[in-house]
Amino acid sequence: MLRAVDAGPSVVVCNTCRLSADRRENPDGQRGGALLAEAMRAVQAGSPDLAGISIQEMPCLFACQRHCTVHIRAPGRMGYVLGDFVPDAASAEAILDYARLYAESEEGVVRYADWPEGVKGRFIARTPPEGYVAS
Repeated sequence: MLRAVDAGPSVVVCNTCRLSADRRENPDGQRGGALLAEAMRAVQAGSPDLAGISIQEMPCLFACQRHCTVHIRAPGRMGYVLGDFVPDAASAEAILDYARLYAESEEGVVRYADWPEGVKGRFIARTPPEGYVAS
């Protein structure tokens, strides 16, 4: 069931996430996570500075109480799970802007003062890289 993907900085999007807390999908039958991944790719296509962030999709990140969930990760860096996004360009831009700052950091820690407004209050969990814990 595992599929190999790029090992660099990435945003893993749960493509089966709900559209919102009260809606599973839009009138066309599209899930919120799939729409968010689509919006992220559109934002990335127009921003060369975001090209180093891989957008990856997988079904279910097991954060089902929090719709439109993503996992930001990179080797040797702290990882983060965020959710409750609206699957639109503004959310996509905030996630990718944070992911860019994250990728530029040494350990995956971005100063709160530098966080894009759109990611504040959306963090669910942080995950240590393999072989490390935070001190």
